[in-house]
Amino acid sequence: MNAMLETSELPAVFDGVKLAAVAAVLYVIVRCLNLKSPTAPPDLYFQDSGLSRFLLKSCPLLTKEYIPPLIWGKSGHIQTALYGKMGRVRSPHPYGHRKFITMSDGATSTFDLFEPLAEHCVGDDITMVICPGIANHSEKQYIRTFVDYAQKNGYRCAVLNHLGALPNIELTSPRMFTYGCTWEFGAMVNYIKKTYPLTQLVVVGFSLGGNIVCKYLGETQANQEKVLCCVSVCQGYSALRAQETFMQWDQCRRFYNFLMADNMKKIILSHRQALFGDHVKKPQILEDTDLSRLYTATSLMQIDDNVMRKFHGYNSLKEYYEEESCMRYLHRIYVPLMLVNAADDPLVHESLLTIPKSLSEKRENVMFVLPLHGGHLGFFEGSVLFPEPLTWMDKLVVEYANAICQWERNKSQCSDTEQVEADLE
Repeated sequence: MNAMLETSELPAVFDGVKLAAVAAVLYVIVRCLNLKSPTAPPDLYFQDSGLSRFLLKSCPLLTKEYIPPLIWGKSGHIQTALYGKMGRVRSPHPYGHRKFITMSDGATSTFDLFEPLAEHCVGDDITMVICPGIANHSEKQYIRTFVDYAQKNGYRCAVLNHLGALPNIELTSPRMFTYGCTWEFGAMVNYIKKTYPLTQLVVVGFSLGGNIVCKYLGETQANQEKVLCCVSVCQGYSALRAQETFMQWDQCRRFYNFLMADNMKKIILSHRQALFGDHVKKPQILEDTDLSRLYTATSLMQIDDNVMRKFHGYNSLKEYYEEESCMRYLHRIYVPLMLVNAADDPLVHESLLTIPKSLSEKRENVMFVLPLHGGHLGFFEGSVLFPEPLTWMDKLVVEYANAICQWERNKSQCSDTEQVEADLE
């Protein structure tokens, strides 16, 4: 009798275990994919002004709910992991011309130039000067997708290829791109200004590129001539303040740090002859022993300390990060500036977002846009599982640039009308 009771109870026990296991798996999925998180319009931080009111009317994406793909789009980690891969499998291949510029120290800078495919909405000649993310270039899928969309909206695009990032372009001096060096970007902008004297500029930077373009504009007032506006997407603003957070395991930042450091090592080592060869004249503080330290580096900070800062002669990592970060230049930017970050970006700690929030509270030309989701350069849109190649970020940058062009055109027309009325009086 007892044996019969025990046998009948076993299936019930097993069913309970199965249900518990299924419940645990579902709980983990819901937590990891952040499925309970709501969708909402981005949080906006700005000063009330004529420009901000015009932007809110002219840019529906600023006030419209951003809806990421249903299954995985609310996970900042998956958005980050897929921004250059799965989400851009149908990315276009815009045709451009590669330009080469010899820098004063012998370095060869390159950028790709793409002509517009349609007339711009205001009928003017507008060029987007674009700075990609760390170790990126014009051949990256997210850059190709954005460039194609901008071309179809009437923009000429010039995309900087970070020094040393293109595998088929050899370094011609013992130096490659660093966190905040603006030399190559400035050379590209000057080329555009000389070649197209009637063009106006829209400055765009992604991730590390956002730091470079903001620093470039703030370095001198002359750099803002002919610039209509600037857009920075997913940058961290202060490398010095980000340094500690990037070594923490919170949001797996330490793991991302390791992956990016590994990629940086591969790029540097692919140029080892140009950087460390006996026949090259290296910076005085760059020693052969730094190459051995590079092999054992497991973080970007170690690579920056042993190699990157020495390209420009910084005495310490602290000095390098302080001088190369755009934070100390942001208040010198007077053209309209839109700063975009995602609240779930695993690479940019939330404490860093106080920088653009504070700036937007003090400057009328600054708008800070903070959607709940998007990860790092993700911002995918789509239905349940598969995203569209064109992202919310791509559309927002072009929509904002169009609005600024219309704002400037309206200001110009108003000024002309006022001048005519003054002359008549």
